[in-house]
Amino acid sequence: MELFSDPTLLITLSIVGLLAGFIDAVAGGGGLLTVPALLTSGLPPHVVLGTNKLSASFASFTASLTFFKKRLFNPLFWVQAAIATAIGAILGTLVVNMISADMLEKVLPLIILLCALYTLIVKSTAEQINQLPENTRALKIKQWLQGSILGFYDGVAGPGTGTFWTVSSLALYKMNILLSSGLARSMNFVSNFTSLITFIYLAQVNYAIGLSMGLFMILGSWLGAHSAIRFGNRFIRPIFIIVVIIMAVKLAYDAWI
Repeated sequence: MELFSDPTLLITLSIVGLLAGFIDAVAGGGGLLTVPALLTSGLPPHVVLGTNKLSASFASFTASLTFFKKRLFNPLFWVQAAIATAIGAILGTLVVNMISADMLEKVLPLIILLCALYTLIVKSTAEQINQLPENTRALKIKQWLQGSILGFYDGVAGPGTGTFWTVSSLALYKMNILLSSGLARSMNFVSNFTSLITFIYLAQVNYAIGLSMGLFMILGSWLGAHSAIRFGNRFIRPIFIIVVIIMAVKLAYDAWI
């Protein structure tokens, strides 16, 4: 695939990647910024999704590693969720590749807008439980259901996946915001990377843009993860809500007006 060589666009997308990496590491939803920005670059919608997975993999890995080093994520405890997430992401990526480009151009803005509205409306009710849930059969079932559904969604679209992981983990496992965020960032990396491998196989990735955004997303993700660990969810939520409102209004205008 021909590499995109417009330096102005690369700089703009890199700045978007920095901001998206920061937001995604703290609250999730970085795709609410990167996918619309990539759509404006003129890339085909399938390539937009594949390229976004490349850059997002950098950010989610950086954030996941940070939470792991701070002992806020235990990979052995969540192995069932990881397997389910990977399977779901592969299936979702294969499904989206069968959707026509014209339909995808119309559907993607709607999905992003719905994700933005969901983020604004739903408030997390984090329990102050600073430990993992009891390892039972019911827990494994929850992990498979949560992982397969959110992995599939991330493979199909992606924006808001990190937020959905955090919110659903708070509800399902009654963990505090930091443990839920550690799980969200790590599972988001699993689905991002698995979906990326599938997109690469399907030749739906622009490496110049994806790598450029990805490098800046690493920095943004590192800053965001450390900010989340230090200040908690209250630090980022007001900023996140403002950004989501702006993007939601823009997408609604572009899609329907």
